[in-house]
Amino acid sequence: MQNKKIKEKEFKLLPNSGILSAPVYKGGEQPDLSKHEIIKLNSNENPLGPSKLATDALKNSFEFINNYPSSSHEKLRKAIAKVHAINFENIICGAGSDELISFICQCFCSTNDEVIYTEHGFAMYKISALLRGANPVKVLENERVADVDNILKSCNNKTKIIFLANPNNPTGTFLDSSKIKYLLDNLPDTVLMVIDGAYAEYIENFDGGLSFVENYDNLIILRTFSKIYGLAALRIGWSYSSNSITQILNRVRGPFNVSSPAIAAATAAVLDCDYTRHCVAENLRNREWLSKQLKQLGLSTTNSKANFLLVDFCSENQANKAFDFLKNQNIYVRKVFDYGLKKSLRITIGTDFECKLVKKNIQNFLELSNEI
Repeated sequence: MQNKKIKEKEFKLLPNSGILSAPVYKGGEQPDLSKHEIIKLNSNENPLGPSKLATDALKNSFEFINNYPSSSHEKLRKAIAKVHAINFENIICGAGSDELISFICQCFCSTNDEVIYTEHGFAMYKISALLRGANPVKVLENERVADVDNILKSCNNKTKIIFLANPNNPTGTFLDSSKIKYLLDNLPDTVLMVIDGAYAEYIENFDGGLSFVENYDNLIILRTFSKIYGLAALRIGWSYSSNSITQILNRVRGPFNVSSPAIAAATAAVLDCDYTRHCVAENLRNREWLSKQLKQLGLSTTNSKANFLLVDFCSENQANKAFDFLKNQNIYVRKVFDYGLKKSLRITIGTDFECKLVKKNIQNFLELSNEI
């Protein structure tokens, strides 16, 4: 029996301004991970996975899965506050930092306002601004590093929000605290500064801007549990800001926006500081090794401070062929053409074995292409 074709009618409902002009976010390909030979290095996940304390807490939470989760997330917020020595009352939890970015745009920008993001900044900044009818403004970087002076020059009376990922994705580049302070000191207090620290934990002795919050009422810090904590599938992140901003964001946050399993696992994960330090050390060791090996093959990489490398090939065609070659070997990396980086591939730092496999296969590709 054939499916009955639905007759198309003229669609007369109009969505809010900006929605149809916003592109749909395209993440890295999600292969079937039940096939154990796959090496997935295209979404910047933690290859070591979450801590055992987090997985145990996750399993134990299933006993109460018939009940609604906590609406206040107080246990998790207090755990985050303990680890980072901050005020738990100014923390908000969301279904990944993506939800918090959406909250921020919902609260602080509207039609024809301007939202600044850097040249190679995370795609969701532009998308979230467009969905609110605002105008995203792309600011040029300086050799793939955010340029503070260019950001300040781009501000005007229409500017409402500045999004800055630090370290940045997909470049891995980083602004130190002195440059962040300079930006905050020279920014009009009518402009909201959002520092997205999704990869901040990968930098030792760096608080990602948390200590600035008590002195700047127009600052929000974002963090996620998807990267260093290995909980990407649970979709959980958090923000830290002044009491005034916190109260505003809480007005648009749904009452049960984060699940009980996510809260339980994240609470255990953030408190397991020993495991976090282990993950940071392993990432640093493998990142430095892989970067050195790729440079010896004649490729260049940015000075990444995150859990990935941005690898430059000699042409767009070579980058495409390298991507296909790696995929044929069941190694999944990320094209970043949509970020204007047509000659580059972003490669997540994997385990020892995975990094050695990446190096070996890229070397094989270059030899077969007569590039080395």
